[in-house]
Amino acid sequence: MDNQNYIQFIRSKVGDAKVILNAACAVIVNERHEVLLQKRSDNHLWGLPGGLMELDEAIVDTLIREVKEETNLDVFPTDFIGVFTNPNMRWRVSDEARVICFAFVAKIIGGELRVNDSESSELCYFCKDCLPKIHSIDNVQIIQAYYQGKRNLIEGEKYHD
Repeated sequence: MDNQNYIQFIRSKVGDAKVILNAACAVIVNERHEVLLQKRSDNHLWGLPGGLMELDEAIVDTLIREVKEETNLDVFPTDFIGVFTNPNMRWRVSDEARVICFAFVAKIIGGELRVNDSESSELCYFCKDCLPKIHSIDNVQIIQAYYQGKRNLIEGEKYHD
Protein backbone atom coordinates (compact mmCIF):
# COMPACT_ATOMS: atom_id res chain seq x y z
CA MET A 1 0.00 0.00 0.00
CA ASP A 2 1.22 3.47 -0.89
CA ASN A 3 1.13 5.67 2.25
CA GLN A 4 -0.20 8.60 0.22
CA ASN A 5 -3.42 6.68 -0.48
CA TYR A 6 -4.32 5.62 3.06
CA ILE A 7 -7.88 6.96 3.01
CA GLN A 8 -8.60 5.27 -0.33
CA PHE A 9 -7.12 2.04 1.07
CA ILE A 10 -9.37 2.18 4.15
CA ARG A 11 -12.43 2.89 2.00
CA SER A 12 -11.57 -0.07 -0.24
CA LYS A 13 -11.73 -2.31 2.85
CA VAL A 14 -14.75 -0.92 4.69
CA GLY A 15 -16.78 0.68 1.93
CA ASP A 16 -19.01 3.46 3.21
CA ALA A 17 -18.94 2.31 6.86
CA LYS A 18 -18.22 5.09 9.33
CA VAL A 19 -14.53 5.27 10.24
CA ILE A 20 -12.36 7.24 12.67
CA LEU A 21 -9.79 9.51 11.04
CA ASN A 22 -7.13 11.87 12.40
CA ALA A 23 -6.61 15.32 10.98
CA ALA A 24 -4.68 18.52 11.59
CA CYS A 25 -5.64 22.11 10.87
CA ALA A 26 -4.10 25.54 11.21
CA VAL A 27 -5.32 28.84 12.51
CA ILE A 28 -3.33 31.33 10.46
CA VAL A 29 -3.94 35.00 11.17
CA ASN A 30 -2.82 38.17 9.46
CA GLU A 31 -1.62 41.41 11.09
CA ARG A 32 -5.28 42.44 11.68
CA HIS A 33 -5.93 39.19 13.62
CA GLU A 34 -8.20 37.90 10.87
CA VAL A 35 -8.26 34.14 10.38
CA LEU A 36 -7.50 32.50 7.03
CA LEU A 37 -10.30 30.26 5.74
CA GLN A 38 -10.68 28.19 2.61
CA LYS A 39 -13.90 27.67 0.72
CA ARG A 40 -13.97 23.95 0.07
CA SER A 41 -14.48 22.86 -3.53
CA ASP A 42 -16.50 19.77 -2.53
CA ASN A 43 -19.27 21.32 -0.41
CA HIS A 44 -18.65 25.05 -1.06
CA LEU A 45 -18.49 25.83 2.66
CA TRP A 46 -15.70 27.52 4.59
CA GLY A 47 -13.20 25.93 6.95
CA LEU A 48 -9.68 26.06 8.28
CA PRO A 49 -6.78 24.87 6.12
CA GLY A 50 -5.90 21.31 7.03
CA GLY A 51 -6.75 17.73 6.32
CA LEU A 52 -6.44 14.05 7.02
CA MET A 53 -3.38 12.26 8.29
CA GLU A 54 -1.67 9.67 6.13
CA LEU A 55 -0.29 6.39 7.48
CA ASP A 56 3.14 6.77 9.17
CA GLU A 57 2.87 10.57 9.12
CA ALA A 58 3.41 12.72 12.22
CA ILE A 59 0.54 15.07 13.02
CA VAL A 60 2.72 18.17 12.56
CA ASP A 61 3.80 16.83 9.15
CA THR A 62 0.10 16.43 8.30
CA LEU A 63 -0.47 20.06 9.23
CA ILE A 64 2.45 21.34 7.14
CA ARG A 65 1.59 19.16 4.11
CA GLU A 66 -2.13 19.91 4.10
CA VAL A 67 -1.69 23.68 4.49
CA LYS A 68 0.83 23.65 1.64
CA GLU A 69 -1.51 21.62 -0.58
CA GLU A 70 -4.50 23.87 0.08
CA THR A 71 -2.93 27.33 0.28
CA ASN A 72 0.59 27.08 -1.16
CA LEU A 73 1.86 28.49 2.14
CA ASP A 74 4.76 27.09 4.14
CA VAL A 75 3.86 27.23 7.83
CA PHE A 76 5.39 26.46 11.19
CA PRO A 77 3.21 25.58 14.20
CA THR A 78 3.73 28.05 17.04
CA ASP A 79 1.05 26.95 19.51
CA PHE A 80 -1.23 23.99 20.14
CA ILE A 81 -4.89 24.90 20.51
CA GLY A 82 -6.09 21.39 21.25
CA VAL A 83 -7.84 18.22 20.13
CA PHE A 84 -11.36 18.59 18.74
CA THR A 85 -13.85 16.09 17.37
CA ASN A 86 -16.36 16.20 14.57
CA PRO A 87 -18.50 13.12 15.27
CA ASN A 88 -20.29 13.19 11.90
CA MET A 89 -18.10 14.55 9.11
CA ARG A 90 -19.43 13.87 5.60
CA TRP A 91 -17.62 14.45 2.32
CA ARG A 92 -19.99 12.94 -0.18
CA VAL A 93 -23.43 11.46 0.25
CA SER A 94 -22.21 8.36 2.07
CA ASP A 95 -18.56 8.96 3.06
CA GLU A 96 -18.81 9.49 6.81
CA ALA A 97 -16.21 9.63 9.58
CA ARG A 98 -15.59 10.66 13.13
CA VAL A 99 -12.70 13.08 12.67
CA ILE A 100 -10.30 13.79 15.51
CA CYS A 101 -8.59 17.07 14.66
CA PHE A 102 -5.39 18.43 16.18
CA ALA A 103 -5.53 22.22 15.92
CA PHE A 104 -2.49 24.49 15.84
CA VAL A 105 -1.75 28.17 15.53
CA ALA A 106 0.71 28.47 12.65
CA LYS A 107 2.82 31.26 11.25
CA ILE A 108 3.65 31.69 7.60
CA ILE A 109 7.33 31.11 6.85
CA GLY A 110 7.19 31.01 3.06
CA GLY A 111 5.15 30.52 -0.07
CA GLU A 112 2.57 32.75 -1.66
CA LEU A 113 -1.15 32.42 -0.95
CA ARG A 114 -2.76 30.62 -3.90
CA VAL A 115 -5.91 28.56 -4.37
CA ASN A 116 -5.48 24.86 -5.18
CA ASP A 117 -8.46 24.29 -7.48
CA SER A 118 -8.83 20.62 -6.57
CA GLU A 119 -9.31 21.42 -2.87
CA SER A 120 -10.47 25.03 -2.60
CA SER A 121 -12.43 27.52 -4.61
CA GLU A 122 -11.41 30.56 -2.56
CA LEU A 123 -9.07 31.65 0.25
CA CYS A 124 -9.85 34.68 2.36
CA TYR A 125 -9.09 36.25 5.74
CA PHE A 126 -12.10 36.97 7.98
CA CYS A 127 -12.41 39.01 11.14
CA LYS A 128 -13.85 37.42 14.27
CA ASP A 129 -17.21 39.16 13.82
CA CYS A 130 -17.52 38.52 10.06
CA LEU A 131 -17.04 34.76 9.81
CA PRO A 132 -18.97 32.91 7.09
CA LYS A 133 -20.82 29.65 7.74
CA ILE A 134 -18.14 27.10 8.77
CA HIS A 135 -18.48 23.56 7.41
CA SER A 136 -17.80 21.53 10.57
CA ILE A 137 -18.40 21.79 14.30
CA ASP A 138 -14.75 21.14 15.16
CA ASN A 139 -13.63 24.08 12.99
CA VAL A 140 -16.21 26.31 14.70
CA GLN A 141 -14.93 25.26 18.13
CA ILE A 142 -11.29 25.70 17.11
CA ILE A 143 -11.88 29.25 15.89
CA GLN A 144 -13.79 30.08 19.08
CA ALA A 145 -11.03 28.62 21.26
CA TYR A 146 -8.38 30.57 19.33
CA TYR A 147 -10.14 33.91 19.80
CA GLN A 148 -10.83 33.11 23.49
CA GLY A 149 -7.11 32.48 24.00
CA LYS A 150 -7.64 28.87 25.02
CA ARG A 151 -4.76 26.45 24.45
CA ASN A 152 -3.95 22.78 25.06
CA LEU A 153 -7.62 21.76 25.15
CA ILE A 154 -8.50 18.10 25.13
CA GLU A 155 -11.64 16.48 23.78
CA GLY A 156 -14.57 16.90 26.14
CA GLU A 157 -13.58 20.28 27.57
CA LYS A 158 -15.88 23.25 27.16
CA TYR A 159 -15.04 25.32 24.09
CA HIS A 160 -17.64 28.04 24.63
CA ASP A 161 -17.97 30.71 27.33
